[in-house]
Amino acid sequence: MKHLLGAHTFVSGGPASAIDTAEKLGFTAIQIFTKNNNQYFARDLNEKEITDFKNKLSQSIVKFVVSHDSYLINLCAKDPESLQKSRTSFIKELERCEQLGIPQLNFHPGAHTGQGEDEGIKIIAESLNYAHEKTNGYKTKSMLEATAGQGTALGYKFEQLRKIIDLVDEKDRMTVCIDTCHIFAAGYNLKDPKEYKKVIKEFDDIIGLDRLQCIHMNDSKKDLGSRVDRHEHIGKGFIGKEGFTNIMNDKKIEKVPKVLETPKEKDQKEDLENIKVLLSLVKK
Repeated sequence: MKHLLGAHTFVSGGPASAIDTAEKLGFTAIQIFTKNNNQYFARDLNEKEITDFKNKLSQSIVKFVVSHDSYLINLCAKDPESLQKSRTSFIKELERCEQLGIPQLNFHPGAHTGQGEDEGIKIIAESLNYAHEKTNGYKTKSMLEATAGQGTALGYKFEQLRKIIDLVDEKDRMTVCIDTCHIFAAGYNLKDPKEYKKVIKEFDDIIGLDRLQCIHMNDSKKDLGSRVDRHEHIGKGFIGKEGFTNIMNDKKIEKVPKVLETPKEKDQKEDLENIKVLLSLVKK
């Protein structure tokens, strides 16, 4: 089995431009924004944009696409106006994914901003139930991303992700993404081989590996348990090549698409370097 590998890919020329870039760089898995990630809303996609994306994707080497939602969205925002805006924006993101045929919308669960973790989890689930009700029949799934737990961000423990899923009515629409930097910063040791095996077993016991549909491959600028989210190039952070050797040789997650979110310039040559490092860690 060849790993599905790639990176977050720029869409400056519209969604289809990401497929062109992926083809050029040899990515088989990509993540994109379907709109400006620092805005709640955007103009609707036109028919040409939708058709171009679908046509190019169907003929490309890309086998997995995930979209990341806007960084402004907080599905457990304390302020009622912000919460409603976040919910409406999230629905719009789901609509765009459905139009483009993107099967997963990746998102950070939310930050409770002083309401408390249990209350935050409850409101996130309510937001998801609301969004799913408004997008009844959609194929696009909602992909919870594990976080570093910076500030009041939720989702830094597997148990929190499980609680959210348990409170969501349409559980078959829920998937999970592990970000290696995030969970390492949250205290999950990916570096030590024995500890790594415990982490994967814990994930499987609590959430289930069947829900793991994507891994963000990022080294960490901060040490284990720092609760600080700072991405670094593969092998140059605290996870190191040791941690990524564990991941790249784990048969249990071999088929899970792996996408880089490491620092890059517009030509994305840094992504090629990081992929080269990852592939060099695969044991023959």
